[in-house]
Amino acid sequence: MQKLKRFGLSILILFFSIVLMIYFLQERLIFLPSQLPADYEYSFSQDFEEVFLNNEDGAKLNAVHFKVEEPKGLILYFHGNAGDLSRWGYIASGFTELGYDVLVMDYRTYGKSTGVLSEKGLYGDAQLFYNYAMKRYNESEIIVYGRSLGATIASHLASKNEPSKLILETPFYNLLDVAQDRFPILPLKHLLKYKMTSNEYVQDVKAPIRIFHGTADKVVSYDSGKKLFEAIPHSDKKLYTIEDGNHNNLIEFENFRKGIQKELQ
Repeated sequence: MQKLKRFGLSILILFFSIVLMIYFLQERLIFLPSQLPADYEYSFSQDFEEVFLNNEDGAKLNAVHFKVEEPKGLILYFHGNAGDLSRWGYIASGFTELGYDVLVMDYRTYGKSTGVLSEKGLYGDAQLFYNYAMKRYNESEIIVYGRSLGATIASHLASKNEPSKLILETPFYNLLDVAQDRFPILPLKHLLKYKMTSNEYVQDVKAPIRIFHGTADKVVSYDSGKKLFEAIPHSDKKLYTIEDGNHNNLIEFENFRKGIQKELQ
């Protein structure tokens, strides 16, 4: 009986240790930034301009603005939760080849960007770059594109503005949905400081919404993306299901490439 009590106590201590770890280390689990020195020089093969914008809370945000001759418009791209612009900048070529300028930023604490991480701060930074874009393009020429974690930032931004289209690649319903899929027995509803409720933001998006998601995604389940699609209240929406696609390889599938081409015509 004593051994059983000790075992039960050990399990209880382990459980609460995990709970405390999730609560206090959740930023390290959600965000996986890499930093770049301030004097780092990007070496992309396409024409680009490096951009710095300052948020009123003191954060300095870095972005790369890729440009083509006579662009059809601008794709304002929000990347996933890992890496920095030295990696993510290469996604621009797929869009510039289709005739679009591309503006992709690094979130605060990523790359050369500075500031204190917060959900409110991330949304404010996104609006800062939208305002930058609005000074250079008509709003009807701006497409907001978000990938994974960036899909939530893109959805929030589109809910506050009127871009021509919102494109989401491997998005989640909300962060709680993803976390519960990973840690189903934990009281995550009370632990998560970051909510990232894409399902709420899409309620206020007036623009057409397109979602691309792979059925073999082990990071953000296809079901989470499909549930987000079903939460969109208006009819101008489309879900592109990429059979056997995972979280990081959709570009390898022809129906993904054709879908993107169709949406950017």
